[in-house]
Amino acid sequence: MPKLETLTFKQLRALRAVSDYGSITAAAEHLTLTPPAVHTQMRALEENLQCTLLDRNASGGAQLTAAGRSVLDAQITIDTAIHSCFEKLQALRDGQSGLVVLGVVSTGKYFAPSLVARLRDAFPKIDVILKVGNRDYIVNALQQRAIELAIMGRPPRSPAVMSEPIGEHPHVLIAAPDHPLGTTPDISAHDLLEQSYIARELGSGTRILMERYLDRIGDGTPYRVIEMGSNETIKQAVMANLGIAMISQHTVSEELRSGRLVTLNARTLPIRRQWYLLHRHDQVMNPTLSTVFGYISDLRGSFLPKV
Repeated sequence: MPKLETLTFKQLRALRAVSDYGSITAAAEHLTLTPPAVHTQMRALEENLQCTLLDRNASGGAQLTAAGRSVLDAQITIDTAIHSCFEKLQALRDGQSGLVVLGVVSTGKYFAPSLVARLRDAFPKIDVILKVGNRDYIVNALQQRAIELAIMGRPPRSPAVMSEPIGEHPHVLIAAPDHPLGTTPDISAHDLLEQSYIARELGSGTRILMERYLDRIGDGTPYRVIEMGSNETIKQAVMANLGIAMISQHTVSEELRSGRLVTLNARTLPIRRQWYLLHRHDQVMNPTLSTVFGYISDLRGSFLPKV
């Protein structure tokens, strides 16, 4: 029975060389070995596989037998697999292949798919898995190491992260075009606090920002909140004059451009924040992660919707 553990790459390369050059002598010259050394390798291979691999003729030439051609097929498959492995390892070392899990807060869903498409075009061998959820979801995913990179509006305190600003993230108050405050040049805090607010669920970064803003201008005065589960539902509710909303300007750029929504003119608005690209402070930045992080950073927010 052949012993796989005694079969060597040198023996298979010797067989390949004899096949390519037609004799043990020519194969030895190609391999920079002596003919006896190649002969020894071939004899050991034949003894291990218990079959004749070469037909030798009186003039010193050699041809592969049917068994020899079968072994050569295996050698070619092995050689191809090894070279492919080396290429993949090199790509991994260079950060040109691998897998990256990118988390983006819900507001980012308006630009995240196009960003992933740009990454795919720039690095075809890097697979980017996109996970989208509200702020609490993304922070929890960072804590659980379910994502490696994240894009969000305000870096969390826990877990500790390394963050880099990648673009401006303005927030505005929106209303239907025919809303009474839609044409008011300088809206007072009192008028704002009299409104009903359409807002995302607790845990949303935009909801947190809205509550802080209204608490600041109203010194804790209560206000009405109607909770909605998505930005799209919020926009439709505002268009229907159910209330007004604080929202990322990146999520309503098209509606503002077409006139289906308007921004309200109040002091300290828009609230200008930043988008941040971040990863855990203790995250091991392998070459692939560094490549994706650097690429997004170098875009300097060019992938963000125009406002």
